Amino acid sequence: MTDMTPPLDGIRVLDLSRVLAGPWCTMTLADLGAEVWKVENPDGGDDTRKWGPPFAEGESAYYLAVNRNKKGIAVDLRTPGGQAVVRDLAARADVLVENYRAGALAKYGLDWETLSAANPRLIYCSISAYGRSSPMADRPGYDFVVQAEGGLMAITGAADGAPMKVGVAICDVLTGKDATQAILAALIARGRTGRGQLIDIALLDSTVAALVNVGSAWLVSGKAPGRWGNAHPTTVPYQIFATADGMVALACGNDLQFQALCRRALDRADLAQDPRFVRNVDRVAHRQVLVPLLEAIFAGGTTAEWFSRLEAAGVPAGIVRDVPAALGAPEVLARGMVATVDHPTIGPLRLVASALRLSDTPVVPPRPPPLLGQDTDAVLAGVLGYTPERIATLHGEGAVSGSGPARL
Repeated sequence: MTDMTPPLDGIRVLDLSRVLAGPWCTMTLADLGAEVWKVENPDGGDDTRKWGPPFAEGESAYYLAVNRNKKGIAVDLRTPGGQAVVRDLAARADVLVENYRAGALAKYGLDWETLSAANPRLIYCSISAYGRSSPMADRPGYDFVVQAEGGLMAITGAADGAPMKVGVAICDVLTGKDATQAILAALIARGRTGRGQLIDIALLDSTVAALVNVGSAWLVSGKAPGRWGNAHPTTVPYQIFATADGMVALACGNDLQFQALCRRALDRADLAQDPRFVRNVDRVAHRQVLVPLLEAIFAGGTTAEWFSRLEAAGVPAGIVRDVPAALGAPEVLARGMVATVDHPTIGPLRLVASALRLSDTPVVPPRPPPLLGQDTDAVLAGVLGYTPERIATLHGEGAVSGSGPARL
């Protein structure tokens, strides 16, 4: 019999992170069934709540993108009562994720050494720009800066243009994914050892690792890579071509695909037979000859015509879409990549859904990101067993706050 229980059912995550890398990680854990307690400052909450426009009934699209399936509590870590609340939650948590400045949590008694002494099974994931053991550990950092310092900007953009950032905060996303992988591995290891461990994840590390073949090419050849725009440094043709009314992305990954392109899609057997183009290594050497020939050919037909011919020939290709077209594409919608949730103040809210697909233990149905402090009282009572009187005292001291309907 198939068990449809989410894979991380029963795992509790204390989320002390803000902005993108940490929240992406904890959202993924929540999608997989973990109970995530998102802790925010009562004075404004997560930085991204203010990152707009656009806003939907006061909630920024940025915040809504990475905080589904979490319970939100508002706790002031500067107060003794707030610190006690987080320590009590850490004692009951399986995983803690934080991205504070180096040493910031130690002054509150919320550092790895203190919390792991009280809960040896705790997996403590620390996310930072440069890593806790780095000589630059005290330096703050954002995705944009790390894209520059990690070599990513230098290889992105037009060959004769300026270094360019990727269109999304890709270093944060990569770091969030690395943090998720490390946490899942630590949970497996804890199943063997019974002990938690400290995880140290850095944006710079994740960015450098993501240089993959480009980084390897430099290490092997000693030749610094440049920018290729939409072209590929070692595979030709592998780029965008303008058509009469749009653009197609063409990806010939091997010689057989190039033959199919020329003979079947373009009806140009002469190009397939040209000794300058038969092998990929020769096409790379003669790209300045081949690419203009292909540009002239593609300019003579519409995007729809060329895509139909490329698809019939079995040549990997796609139409260059804008974001609305991508999110509205039938194949994207068929995979359930756009979900609608019922938000308590916005009403029906469309979100980009999880990309994870598991046959026996699927991700949980998406719930809307929490309002600031939405679940404070419910978590204090239901998880920590605090009495109504103690909760009222914490509110009176300004240690916690809450608003909106509580969810258990």
